Amino acid sequence: MESIAVSGQPRTETGKKASNKDRANQNIPCVLYGGDEVQHFTTTFNQVKPLIYTPDFKLAEIELGGTKLKAIVKDVQWHPVTDEVIHIDFLRLVDGHPIKLQVPVRFKGSSPGVKLGGKLIQNLRRIKIKTTPEHMVGELFLDISKLELGHSIRVRDIEPNEGVEIMNPPATPVALVEIPRALRSAAAAEAKEAK
Repeated sequence: MESIAVSGQPRTETGKKASNKDRANQNIPCVLYGGDEVQHFTTTFNQVKPLIYTPDFKLAEIELGGTKLKAIVKDVQWHPVTDEVIHIDFLRLVDGHPIKLQVPVRFKGSSPGVKLGGKLIQNLRRIKIKTTPEHMVGELFLDISKLELGHSIRVRDIEPNEGVEIMNPPATPVALVEIPRALRSAAAAEAKEAK
C-alpha cells in the first residue's frame, strides 16, 4: 500500500479566525485525532493532492515536529463555490484499534459475457471495511472470469482477506454484464423465427 509523506506545521491558534488566516496564507488547516491526543496543524495543497485526488486508497505519513505518524484521510471539507480544500480530518492508526474505511474494488480475470459483446457496468466502486492497521488493505478483488451476459456479481463474491470485515450488505451488486440492444434484438428475432 502506497504511503504519501505529508509535512505539517503545528498550529498554536485554532478557531475560525485562525483558520481563515491560515487559508489566506495558502495553508490548509488539519486535525489529527485517534490515540491519546488531538493535534492541530497546517499543510499545503501540494502535500495532500496525491492523497485526495486519486481513486486509490493511500496512507498518509504525517511529519509533525520531527515525529512521523501514520494516518488515513477521514474527511475533507470543500469550499462550496471554489471547490478548494478548506479542512482535512486525519485519523491516526493505532495498532490493534479497529478502523472503518472505504477501499476501491478491482476486477481480475476477463468476463465471458464481455467477450460475447456485453458491457461491464460497475455499480459499486468502493467497499466499506472494518479492520485493524496491521490487516489493512489498499484494495479488494473480485474475480469476473465466470460473469456471463445478463449476470451480476455481488459483495458476497469478493475474495476474503484475513482480518478484514466487509460492512456492505452481501447481496449488493458490484457489477453486471449488460446485454447490448443489438444482441437483445437479435435474440428476439431468433426466438420469433423458431416459433
